[in-house]
Amino acid sequence: MSKDTAPPAPAERVDGRLLRTAFVLVLGTFMATVDATIVSVGIDTLAGEFDASVAGIQWVSTAYLLAVVTAVPTSGWLADRFGGRRVWLAAVGVFLLGSALCALAWSASSLIVFRVVQGLGGGLLPPTGQALLARIAGPARTGRVLSVVAVVPLLSPVLGPPAGGSLLAVASWQWLFLVNLPIGVAAILLARRHVPVVPAAPGRTAFDVRGAALLSPGLAVLVFGLTEVADGRALTATVGVSAGLAMLAGFTVHGLRTRRTPLIDPRLFARPPFGAAALALLVLGASVFGTMFLLPLYFQTGRGLSAWQAGLLLAPQGVGAAAGSVLVNRTVDAVAPRTLVVTGIALVLAGTVPFTQLHHGVPDGATASALAVRGFGMAMISAPVMNIVYSRIEPGRIPRASAALSLLSTVGGSVGTAGLAVVLQDRLAARHQDVPEAFADTFWWVVGLGLLAAAGATRLLRTRAGKRA
Repeated sequence: MSKDTAPPAPAERVDGRLLRTAFVLVLGTFMATVDATIVSVGIDTLAGEFDASVAGIQWVSTAYLLAVVTAVPTSGWLADRFGGRRVWLAAVGVFLLGSALCALAWSASSLIVFRVVQGLGGGLLPPTGQALLARIAGPARTGRVLSVVAVVPLLSPVLGPPAGGSLLAVASWQWLFLVNLPIGVAAILLARRHVPVVPAAPGRTAFDVRGAALLSPGLAVLVFGLTEVADGRALTATVGVSAGLAMLAGFTVHGLRTRRTPLIDPRLFARPPFGAAALALLVLGASVFGTMFLLPLYFQTGRGLSAWQAGLLLAPQGVGAAAGSVLVNRTVDAVAPRTLVVTGIALVLAGTVPFTQLHHGVPDGATASALAVRGFGMAMISAPVMNIVYSRIEPGRIPRASAALSLLSTVGGSVGTAGLAVVLQDRLAARHQDVPEAFADTFWWVVGLGLLAAAGATRLLRTRAGKRA
């Protein structure tokens, strides 16, 4: 087989070669997504190590998030220009460089700078890996392959806290970053053997400089402004949110008017089924990642549990997600996408409602059951939504579509987390620091986000993927 072309996908069959490719590519996504939650557990430790305030050291997480948001929009152009596998390998290398530099940091400021390097690599890994896998699998096999790999982002908030707590219990803070090195090196070596080269797009599309100057900084400034809202800094929050929205509006106008290929084409969102899929992913990201911010915080502040204990309580969600991915793998080509997605959202809502009753006391058994149901439902959403897009879009447009979907999921998670943090602060003040009641009130907002996602999902296709193929 030539290294210059991807092998043709045999009809319908997901063979061992494709599964090995998926496993290698998912290592990159796993490394990038788990790292964010592992480091969040060590914030207090890092504050003590560098003699920094918690507010100051929190930039270790914020800087990583802003770098991820900045990197995602460029992934489509990079894959078109240099080829998906080459960009993915480079992204792993940048992530590993950032990880090594973080472990060598001598101050809080240097650590924050090195986290930016790490985030630039980490932001490229999920969209590039997804697009590459979709190109290699082909439309007929994309749904079943994505049903396996899409579970990884759902597991990372579950695995991160106990992994971080375990590392800090037996090793120094540097291992929060050094743990990435063996995983990344293994991913690079395996990719060179098992991931075929997908050629770059024909011709050389000029880089959208004006779009990049508006979109990536605009998203970063918006997310920064929202984090400032959560921290109660009204002036910087107002300036950040206003400037971010203005830059995004400018990018939209530019994307509609330019005769060149924009970094992300705004017209994509007007095309069915992309628009409905995008809305579902955006709102779902806010709901899912917002909940994974709220629950560990409640377990540790409201119930006094350690990060390890909180992680164990969250484990049933990972079990449910794994079980849901098995179901989706078997049904994604036989059942209408809308049926799977709406059912998944209904299960997520059913698993969220018990947390609106925290002030009445929710037993651990009920918590575990609710989280398992949530995890099962979450697995039924992301893979079918991505399958809808990837199976109906031209192969040459997949990298940029993947960048758009990843961007929406990332921004949805960031906006949802910041927004729910603001709601929680308001409810804590209104409830006179009654922690269970404040968290219960906030979870009603999570339910509202789920209902909004369900409304968007009703616009998805009724036709099953297998029939379309």
